Amino acid sequence: MTTWIAIGLTAVGCYLAKLLGLLVPPGPMERPLVRRLAALLPVALLAALTALQTLDGGDGAVVVDARLAGLTAAGAALLLRAPFLLVVGSAVLVTAGFRALGG
Repeated sequence: MTTWIAIGLTAVGCYLAKLLGLLVPPGPMERPLVRRLAALLPVALLAALTALQTLDGGDGAVVVDARLAGLTAAGAALLLRAPFLLVVGSAVLVTAGFRALGG
């Protein structure tokens, strides 16, 4: 029963957050600083999530393993301006290769 309460509260919270966003007057949203922040915030959140999922060992310890190698390969493919599927594919292959080698 506790799980369903959590799901319900999360759904209501998401709805309220969306409603709050719709209630913001258009004036502040037209400012250049707000537009830049709105464009960069999702990128920063995704980068933080990726770093956390890659380096977190569970007990707050930093763990360097095959995931970091895959992330490095994806970063290199991005620097080379590879297509998205190639970026993801290189990350998967490098991570799998490191794990197969015992890393």
